[in-house]
Amino acid sequence: MELRQLEYFVAVAEECNFTRAAERVHISQSGVSAQIRQLERELGAPLFERSARTATLTTAGKAALEHARAALNSAKSVKTAVDEVGAVIRGELTVGMVTACTVTPLFDALSLFHRAHPRVEIALLEDSSDRLVERVRSREMDVALVGTPYGPPDDLESILLIQDRLVAVIPDEHPLARRPDIRLAEATSHPLVCLPIGTGIRSVLDIACRARGIEPAMAMQASAPDAVVDLAARGLGVAILSESMVASRTGLSIAVIDDVDVPATLSLIWSVPASPALGVLLTHLRHAFGS
Repeated sequence: MELRQLEYFVAVAEECNFTRAAERVHISQSGVSAQIRQLERELGAPLFERSARTATLTTAGKAALEHARAALNSAKSVKTAVDEVGAVIRGELTVGMVTACTVTPLFDALSLFHRAHPRVEIALLEDSSDRLVERVRSREMDVALVGTPYGPPDDLESILLIQDRLVAVIPDEHPLARRPDIRLAEATSHPLVCLPIGTGIRSVLDIACRARGIEPAMAMQASAPDAVVDLAARGLGVAILSESMVASRTGLSIAVIDDVDVPATLSLIWSVPASPALGVLLTHLRHAFGS
């Protein structure tokens, strides 16, 4: 029994298809099939029920899957331990970032880390904050930059980077313009432009509206804060964002929504224990963000 056979077995089990599994492990389908058949002969039982389109685990296959994954993880841990002794960091890191959140310190940290540890492959993925949190919890993702109401999730390790209040971005010709602060009921008496559901800012807005029994009229939504501001500037609605997302612009007023006390936060989150590569990246991130 070889580790590569276990790798192919796990790939077929997760993909439910020999062709997709072969693409995933970068060998031919016939090669995967041959190795799986050899593994089945060694184990003395079929691992899959095969059809033209799918490969379904047999009872024996289901029993073997957890142990195959454990064996592969153990082999990976052996390699990591040896690399640590040799002061070589290898592997893969998956970093998440809330959609359209351009945060320069994050990019600076990734750049410095990559130059220092070129053998670590880094994947940077964008998604909504809600999905990023779940992907970190499931360890599908190593670390993520997320926006959430109140603060980062209690069940994950985190660094709180920003804690903001909601603001309304209003064209100067609008009836609410040129005021330093307004109330939520005033802002929501007009059509709104906001970020999508699943983002931290939208969650703060929705929580505040539910608490007051308000059903806001969403005129439009956009995934990038700059786009939300541009839509408001063109008179398509009152934009709702956080203070740190908005810079002063000619023709626009920015008013704090003074009766919303739920903070909008931006945080780095990750699960423990952290891999050696993630531990080093976190050091770079703390330095870049001044945390």
